[in-house]
Amino acid sequence: MLKAMTLLDAPQYDLARQRRRRIVLALAIAGVLILVALGWMYRHWPQEHLVSQFFTALENKDYERAYAIYFHDPAWQQHTQKYSQYTYSDFYRDWGPSGEWGYIKSHKIYGSAGSDAGTGVIVEVIINGRAEHARLFVQKSDKTLSVYPY
Repeated sequence: MLKAMTLLDAPQYDLARQRRRRIVLALAIAGVLILVALGWMYRHWPQEHLVSQFFTALENKDYERAYAIYFHDPAWQQHTQKYSQYTYSDFYRDWGPSGEWGYIKSHKIYGSAGSDAGTGVIVEVIINGRAEHARLFVQKSDKTLSVYPY
């Protein structure tokens, strides 16, 4: 037979246990909020990192590697006909020493934003400390770069 529990038989309220429970719950909620905030702040990090690799290759005057990063194709030299619309010589003219930016000695990622269509990310870069910023578009689907028309 079950014995009925009365109010006098109830366990004593444990204030320390309740306080620990509230602290653990508050820490869990704060941890989740911090993770969400960090995820939001660094949501474009892969695209920013790719653009940074591109400009690092340009700073090192490794134009062939920069071209490979631009088209996300490390084996581009085996099939140059695939890139006939923007050849390596065109790329070198645009990004080499005689290009719009001259010798690229330094770069800093200024910021990034998703495109309106959601197909890519626009990464803004400060080159050689100039006031005018470069804007590159990183296609999310194939990780290719292109100059963003502004």
